[in-house]
Amino acid sequence: MRVALYARVSTKDKGQTNENQLRELRAFAQRLGYSLYKEYCDQESGGSAERPQFQQLFVDAHQRRFDVVLFWSLDRFSREGVTETLNHLQRLTAAGVQFKSFTEQYLDSTGMFREAIIGFLAAIAKQERVRFSERIKAGQARSNKAPGRPALADELVAEVRRLRGEGLTLKRIQLATGVPVATIHKYLVAV
Repeated sequence: MRVALYARVSTKDKGQTNENQLRELRAFAQRLGYSLYKEYCDQESGGSAERPQFQQLFVDAHQRRFDVVLFWSLDRFSREGVTETLNHLQRLTAAGVQFKSFTEQYLDSTGMFREAIIGFLAAIAKQERVRFSERIKAGQARSNKAPGRPALADELVAEVRRLRGEGLTLKRIQLATGVPVATIHKYLVAV
């Protein structure tokens, strides 16, 4: 059987790569006796299907270029929620392509309870994305309303604005004044 591997990390800017997932997926495919067709890798949020390699995976699936898709886990495949994730998996099935999860080996398109398991896992993945977003928003709100947070002295604000007017970057202004970049940004936007 020809296999396609799908790997995804959420961001490019934190040093994340797909290589850890791919290494394990390659070995898994080899143990199953599959021949590798192609590796599809995205470095974007799983909260949307608008990922270039994810979209290409479906184009190639409908052209029957491979027989099975292996992915690290359902949340690496999609974090769009129960309905959307099920639709993606059903699109693969309709194209005659099977799917398997490396870390959730019971998640297999040939399994008897696949729809119940997929729905449950997709709901968990979406809920985690919602909780993560809520934690970020709560942290930002707490940071903005922290009591006793000293305001910058007028002289320091004037110095920050003067340095920015001279064309210094926010990082250079931070080095010169000791004021955090986020605070500098806040005072520059308030102009």
